[in-house]
Amino acid sequence: MNFQGVRKILVIKLRHIGDVLLAVPVFRALREHFGDAHISALVNSGTEDVLSGNPLINEILLLERNVKGLSLLKRYVKEIGFLKQVRARGVDMTVDLTGGDRAAILSLVSGARYRLGWMPRKGFPGKRRLYTHLSLPEAGDHMVLQNLDVVSDFGIDTQNLSVDFHIPEKDRAVVRAMLKEHKITESDSVVHIHPTSRWLFKCWKDEYMVEVIGWLVNQGLKVVVTSSRDPKEINKAKKIVSLVSDVLLPHIPALERGGTGGMVDLCGTTTIKQLAAVSDAADLFFGVDSAPMHIAAAVGTPVVALFGPSGAFHWGPWDNGSSLSDVQSAAFKSPYLQKNGIQTFGIHTVIQREWGCIPCGSDGCEGTKISKCLDDISAGEVIDVLREKLGKH
Repeated sequence: MNFQGVRKILVIKLRHIGDVLLAVPVFRALREHFGDAHISALVNSGTEDVLSGNPLINEILLLERNVKGLSLLKRYVKEIGFLKQVRARGVDMTVDLTGGDRAAILSLVSGARYRLGWMPRKGFPGKRRLYTHLSLPEAGDHMVLQNLDVVSDFGIDTQNLSVDFHIPEKDRAVVRAMLKEHKITESDSVVHIHPTSRWLFKCWKDEYMVEVIGWLVNQGLKVVVTSSRDPKEINKAKKIVSLVSDVLLPHIPALERGGTGGMVDLCGTTTIKQLAAVSDAADLFFGVDSAPMHIAAAVGTPVVALFGPSGAFHWGPWDNGSSLSDVQSAAFKSPYLQKNGIQTFGIHTVIQREWGCIPCGSDGCEGTKISKCLDDISAGEVIDVLREKLGKH
C-alpha cells in the first residue's frame, strides 16, 4: 500500500514490560519503510526502559499510570491535557498495538491521516471506525508476529524480526562490579534465576526452586538470583534465597560450591537495564513466564522457562537467531508448534504440562491464584532439562 507524506509516526503500546519489548520488530519495519520519519513510542510509565536507547526510535512518550489514583476532576484535566499534547505533535500515522479503548481514542485524536490497528474484538460501539486500516492477525501466532501483522498487512514489513534490547555501558559496569564483589569472574559459569513474576499464579513452588538452585550450586555453577523491586516479589525471592542459604548450602562442601557460597542475592537491587546486563553476563537464564524471561531472550541468553496457564505459542521466549535465519520458512510462522508441553525455539526451552486445559489464561485454578499445572512440574524434570541445556551451552 502506498502511504504518502508520512513524516511523523506514533506507535502506541499501553501494556506491560514484556508486551512492549515484543513490539520492537514493528519499529524496525517502520524505520526500513519510512527511513527519515520521526518515530515515537507511546507506552505506560515504567515500561520505557525496554525501548530506551534503541536507535530505531526517536522519542518515547509516557502515559502516567498514577492518574487512576486521582480524583475524577483531576484525572479528567490530566487526560484532556495529554490528548492535547498528542494532537499538537501533528503525527501522520498511528500504529495501535494495544487494542484498548484508550489507544483507539488517542489514535483518532492525534489527527493522523493513517491510523493502523487491530480489528476490535471488544470495546465501545463504532470503535473500528476510528481507524483507517485494520488488521486481523492470526490468533495462534506469537505476539511478535501478531504485532508485526498490524503493519505488514499493509506492505510495511521487515526480514529482521530480532527483538533488540539496548544496555548502556554504565549499567554493564554496575553489574560487573556487583559480580566482582561476589567473587564471580569471567571464567565462572553463571546461571541467572528470576523466580518471580508480577502475577504470582505464574510462579513455581518455592521448595522446587530451592532444590534446583541447590543442584546448580552443587555442580560448581554460580547462581545469581534477582527479582523486581515490588515488595511481594522481593519477599518471595528472599524466602527462596533464605531457604537455600539455611538448608542446602551448609551441606554442600565449600570446594564444590566454589568456596564463595555459589549463590548471589541481587533481589530487588537492579534496574531493568541492569537486570538485562545480569542476563547478558550469564550462560543460562531460568525462570517463569515473565518480563525478565523476555529480556533474557532479547540479549541472546539461552532461556529455560516454566509456563502454566499461558500459551507458549503466544508468549514463549523469542529466539533472535532463528528469527534471522528462518524468516522465510513456514515453520517460523509458528515457532512453538504445540498447544502445550515441552517445546523449544532455537536456544530456548519452555517446560509446560501437556494437559487439555492448557492454556486456560486463568489466574490460578478455580480462583485460588495457584496454578496446579505449574505445581505438578517436579524439580527433577527441570534439572534434567537444565543438565542438557548446560551441556550444550
